[in-house]
Amino acid sequence: MATDRLRVLLIEDDPRLGPLIEQVLAEVYDVTRVEDGEAGLAAGLAGDFDALVVDRRLPGLDGAEVVTALRKRRVVAPILMLTALGTVRDRVDGLDAGANDYLVKPFEFDELLARLRALTRVFTGEGTELAIGEWRFHPESRAIYSPYDGRILLTDRENALLRLLAENPLRTFSRRQILEAVFAADEQDGTVDTYVHYVRRKTDPDIISTVRGQGYRLGQL
Repeated sequence: MATDRLRVLLIEDDPRLGPLIEQVLAEVYDVTRVEDGEAGLAAGLAGDFDALVVDRRLPGLDGAEVVTALRKRRVVAPILMLTALGTVRDRVDGLDAGANDYLVKPFEFDELLARLRALTRVFTGEGTELAIGEWRFHPESRAIYSPYDGRILLTDRENALLRLLAENPLRTFSRRQILEAVFAADEQDGTVDTYVHYVRRKTDPDIISTVRGQGYRLGQL
């Protein structure tokens, strides 16, 4: 039985690569392609897309600026960022802007399609629900539903942090315990504080409680 194809917004200005990506994606998805950041932002805000593929370097608005603006306007569709910038700092900047995944050029089209399949599977299957007051948290899909703002998508690290606390609502975790459970072993304690701030900023300041001298625990909303 035929099913509706997922809709993908491609924001890519490369005159040779852009049409090639569009052609490959069009074999699976209903694709809309635009070629600059401002047009991409307008299309992302106006259209109901199931996923977005955004180049990092765009005329008009940078790709990270486009993603940040979309997330601020509560566009929650998963975003795959494409870039020729392969440093760790560049990847972190893209993910912190709100992208869900990052693919460095040059890449194989099979990998591009695989990444999109993974992102859209996560997006369309919410999975187990954890209640945090009136908030509904779905860690398998990295989504949390606000009682007043709707669906909010978390990054991998934000999701892992909140999941640890939500699955152990009566326990207080030290920064070191959170680092060992969620982050890389060589990260500093300040990384935990940074991501607590990110989760609070996206959701509610009281969703994570600070226990003075001990660490963090799930908040009482």
